[in-house]
Amino acid sequence: MITILKTAATALAVTAAMTTAVSAETRITYKSAKAGSSYYQMGVELAEAMKTGTNGDVIVTIEESQGSVQNVMEAKARGGDYVFTTPPALVGLAQQGKAMFENKGDPAFDEIRALFPIPSLTMHFVMSADSGVTELAQLEGKTILLGKGSFGATEGEKYLKLFGLTDKVKVADAEISNAVAALKNGQIDGFVTAGSWPAPNVIEAAASTSVKILSLSDEQIAQTKRTKLTIPAGTYSDQDTDIVTTSLPVVAYTTTAMDDETAYQLTKTFWDSKAKLGGNSPWWNGVDQALLRTIKGQIHPGAVRYYTEAGIALSDDQK
Repeated sequence: MITILKTAATALAVTAAMTTAVSAETRITYKSAKAGSSYYQMGVELAEAMKTGTNGDVIVTIEESQGSVQNVMEAKARGGDYVFTTPPALVGLAQQGKAMFENKGDPAFDEIRALFPIPSLTMHFVMSADSGVTELAQLEGKTILLGKGSFGATEGEKYLKLFGLTDKVKVADAEISNAVAALKNGQIDGFVTAGSWPAPNVIEAAASTSVKILSLSDEQIAQTKRTKLTIPAGTYSDQDTDIVTTSLPVVAYTTTAMDDETAYQLTKTFWDSKAKLGGNSPWWNGVDQALLRTIKGQIHPGAVRYYTEAGIALSDDQK
């Protein structure tokens, strides 16, 4: 009888310990981009960093997304375990019920809070060396591939119009996935792409043929109303000087439904892991504390706690 009681007590103790372990584990859903994209891969890398950095206390599940607008829209129906990525500008539009969020406003959008920045969408104007193009004004008469449906395609079309090049440039009717082969074969003079830097397709292009990646002047950048970004010399093959271009900041967000401790752990673990992330995937090296300035709106109180402890200044509007 005593043996039976001891066995039962041991079983209860083991069950209790397992229950405690399970309850201590925090599960997060991270929604970013389409599978196969660089931003989906970033999510995979973040998930591994969170697991390693918290000794398995935080488990992140990656969920495929059709884009930033969908990510924001889902914030109104998700719980405290939801983290998503989007440019800060879209959060502002959602909260104001403007543009793509017109007639789709919801009080829940006011509860969106930032955690930390991730690599920005960075514009690349990639030209073959044979084209002789070294600045945007020289695109006249050239064949450019913009792609379709992506931020890079939309932004590239906007820049051509902005700088008076719309009717002076031939736009190739092809997908951006064909850009490197088309450039190498001389079918196009250049292509426009947007993504984190270093961008995989730009790395491939620079490694397979001689290219020139164009810089924009400060005046041109001001006209685009985008954020100025510098891609350091040496990022791409044969790139001897810095590339000055534009970018669209991207941030990881959650809502006030997330508890402060979880937001704190996610933010702290991200910054603690960033150097290791950058060692494995260089696009993380483009993220630094200066990108916090691009966050318009409030940061989650749990994340604010981390930034305060780390001595990182935030604006009054962000707190």
